Amino acid sequence: MENIQSKNNQKNEIYLRVKLAEHLDCDVEEIEQGYDDSTFEHGNAEYLLLTDSEADERAKDYIKDSVWAFNSWYIAKHTGLNESIIKALQNECEDANDIILNSIKDIDKFISDAISEDGRGHFMSSYDGEEVELADNLFLYRIN
Repeated sequence: MENIQSKNNQKNEIYLRVKLAEHLDCDVEEIEQGYDDSTFEHGNAEYLLLTDSEADERAKDYIKDSVWAFNSWYIAKHTGLNESIIKALQNECEDANDIILNSIKDIDKFISDAISEDGRGHFMSSYDGEEVELADNLFLYRIN
C-alpha cells in the first residue's frame, strides 16, 4: 500500500510542477519541490499550489490561528463585544487568540465573511496577497 501511495504522490508532484512551469513559462526542471507536497520553488520565489478545497481548508486554519490580528471592529461585529475590550485583548497578541476565537458567535460566518471581503489570497499569499486560478481547479499563491 505504501508503494502505491508513494507512486501517487510522485505523479501528483510531477503534475503540479508541470502546471506551475506552464504558468511561469519555464522548464519543469527549474521547479523544485518545497518543504511539503504543496510548495514549490522557482529561483528565489516560493509558491503554494492547492486545489479549491485545500485552499479553503488552509485559509480557514490561517484565519482561526490569527483572529487576534483582525480589525477590532470586525471582531466586534462577530462577537458582540465592545471594541475597547477587543483592543485590550489584542495587546496580548497571539496569547489572546483563543479567547477571541471562543468569543466569535459563528466561526464559519466569520471565516466566510473574511474570505468574501478580502479573498483567500489575502490569507494565503504572504508575498502579494494574490490568488491565481490555474486550470484543473488549482490555485496558486506566491508565499515569498
